[in-house]
Formats: sequence, structure tokens, C-alpha cells
Amino acid sequence: MNTAGHSEATERRGLELTPFRGLRYDPDRVGSLAAVTSPPYDVVVRPDGLHHLQDSDPHNIVRLILPQASTPTARNEQASDTLRRWQDEGVLATDPEPGLYIYEQRHSDGMLQRGIIGALRVSDPSEGVVLPHEDVMPHVVADRAALMRATSANLEPLLLTYRGNGATAATTEVVERLAEEPPLLSTTTEDGYSHRLWSVTDPADVTRVQSELARHQALIADGHHRWATYRRLRAEHPSPSPWDYGLVLLVDTARYPLRVRAIHRLLHGLPVADALTAVEGLFRVRRLDTPLPEALEALADAACAGNAFLLAGDGAFHLLDRPDPALLARTIPADRPAAWRTLDATVLHATLLDHVWHIPEDSPAHIAYIHDTVATIEKAERDGGTAVLMHPVREEVVRDLARQGVTMPRKSTSFGPKPASGLVLRALDP
Repeated sequence: MNTAGHSEATERRGLELTPFRGLRYDPDRVGSLAAVTSPPYDVVVRPDGLHHLQDSDPHNIVRLILPQASTPTARNEQASDTLRRWQDEGVLATDPEPGLYIYEQRHSDGMLQRGIIGALRVSDPSEGVVLPHEDVMPHVVADRAALMRATSANLEPLLLTYRGNGATAATTEVVERLAEEPPLLSTTTEDGYSHRLWSVTDPADVTRVQSELARHQALIADGHHRWATYRRLRAEHPSPSPWDYGLVLLVDTARYPLRVRAIHRLLHGLPVADALTAVEGLFRVRRLDTPLPEALEALADAACAGNAFLLAGDGAFHLLDRPDPALLARTIPADRPAAWRTLDATVLHATLLDHVWHIPEDSPAHIAYIHDTVATIEKAERDGGTAVLMHPVREEVVRDLARQGVTMPRKSTSFGPKPASGLVLRALDP
């Protein structure tokens, strides 16, 4: 997604990344850095995962990103009070000078991801600088906006990707040179990922990074709701202000490719038997009495030939594929690109959820979006609902649609690894 070669005017409208004074945990004031981190707020599987994180350390970041109280207002006030108390107590301390931050994630399976964390100028989609690829749910944006207003902070970075020039890029040179030096922090979380953070404070290095990024555009890999929140909050505050910028992690996927995984659906109150009865004659349905890995392989094979979904929740797996073409013609909008019309997520939302199962896609009482496959199945079995397991979308499809300005159905993709929340925060108070 390199815009190099465009006009000078276009180049000036590229990514504008600004140093900031990071707000970070003092390792001497917490049990361990790993114990205070969390996955992003929308990856935490509630309530089990939430309780686990809360119990891991009294200062776990989940107490800020997912505060627990009886009302939304009380939750946000609680997060604000907690943040200020931790700052007053020295649990969270502001770095002495502004900088960008190099962030590394590494796993024993060979995954290595490095990127740059900074405050990015918030832009509108019409500028073509930050490209969304998914729709957002208004109630989630409203929730995140209220939390950010209350705390006056960016509590976790969203994940953006851009296509650099691989190993020859200036940003890559800065990242890989500084990654040879001792980090500001280093920790390994229980998922097996090691995390390291360095600061970039040398003016020459900062300028090199900024100059290169100014020639690029980025794709939102994770954090559509938070980016929409940034845009809403920027509109609420007269410019210039700290709200003109939002906390992001930028990863050059030409150098450090991401993994793309599916986001599954949990349908509350819809037993598997009822879901299967409703699709009878509309999809081919096959019961799979196999372990999960083999069922997912069958899903992948079916997805290569067309739309396919795996239902679970009754102790077995049910593969849905070969939808009735007449059903698709009736339910899928015809005014979108073919790549969009044939997405599994499009068929799921426009056909199955809307027309067959009559489930509103933005109602938390009816549907949950869960990244972890096993957790989705277990919750469906426990609650008597239906798990809809998805096959991931190829990254090339995501980028192609984003370039066309076409958004995918919400929660269509999960890029990873996602940045751990709690390693660096951005306070917006003057």
C-alpha cells in the first residue's frame, strides 16, 4: 500500500506519526509485567477470561479497558478513578521524554513481529490515509468513546499495517538496529509470546521514520471501533488538541507478515437443532463426528469451493455449504463487488442471520463475536446456543476491498498477533 510515486501533495497526506510520552507500568510496583497485561478489550472472553485477568494482578490493565460496575457511567468513572490512583501511586509513570516505541512480539513457533508505536494523526476515510475494511457497531463506538472521555487516555494501541520496501526501508533499519539494544521492558505472557519495547528518542531516527511513513497509507488490521472512536472524539474537540491523534502500532507487513484468523459467532438463544431446521433445503448440511482439528480441515476444504460454515454447540459439528443460488440472489445486495458478495461473512450476515435465523447482528443479547475457537464452542455447549465457526479471509482480499473503498461485514477478520494491552498507554491530559 505504498503511495510513493504519487504527487508531492499526496505524499504530504500520508501517515503522520508523532512521538509522545508513554505512560507505562513501573516494574518495581507490580508483581510482573506479564500479570498486568491483557489481550485487546474485544478479545477478552467474558466473563471467564475477564475474571482470570482481574485475579492475575490487582493492577491488570483489564480494570481500565473493561471496568466492571452496575452502569456504563459508573464503569467509566471507575476506570478514570483507577487510572488517576495508579498514576498518583506511581504504579503507572510517564516517560521523561517523548518518543516513538519499537514493539516486538516473538513466539517459539517462528512468529516475529516488529512495529512502531506512536500517536497518529486521525484522518477521515476520504483522505485515503487510513483504510478501514469493516463496518462498525455504533453502540461499541459509543461505549469506547465514553471510556476515553472519562479517562482522557488512549489505553491500548490499535494495529495498522502498511507495505514498506522490506529490509531496505528506513523504518526497518531503525527498528532492527535498536532491537539489538537492551529493551525498556521484556516479558513473556501466558500465551507463550515474548514482548519487548524500546524507545526511539533520537531526533534523527524519529525524522527518518516520520519521513518514510509520510509516503504510505495504512490498513486497519485490528481496531476499527477504536479508530472510529478516535474520529468521533477528534470531532468533539477544537483543533489543535491531543485528540487530533490516536495511539497506534504500525507494522510493515512486507517485512513482518501478519496472520489472518477468523472471528466466530455465538448465537444466544438459538439451539443448534433449531438452526439446522431453519437451513434445511437452503444449504447442504453434513454432520461431522470428528475432533475439532479434522472438522476445521473439512471447513477449509469446503471454503475453497464456496461459502461454508461450521455449526457447533450440541456435541457434534455440522458443516453447511453449497447454499441455494436463488437464496443468495434474493438476500445479497447486487450493487457491491463480486469479491464482497461472495465473502462468507456477507453470506452469514445478509442471508443466514438476517433472513434465515432472524438474528440482529448488532445486538449483544443475541450474538457475540469471539476470536477463540474452543471458547466459542464451549460457551455454546454450556449456554445452549449455536457456535458458527468461520474460515479466515485471505489478506489479499481484505486489501483489495479496502482499496476499492468497500467495507466488509463487521468482525470479518482477525489479524495477529495483536499488541498486548498494558505495555504503553497515552495520556491526553495536558
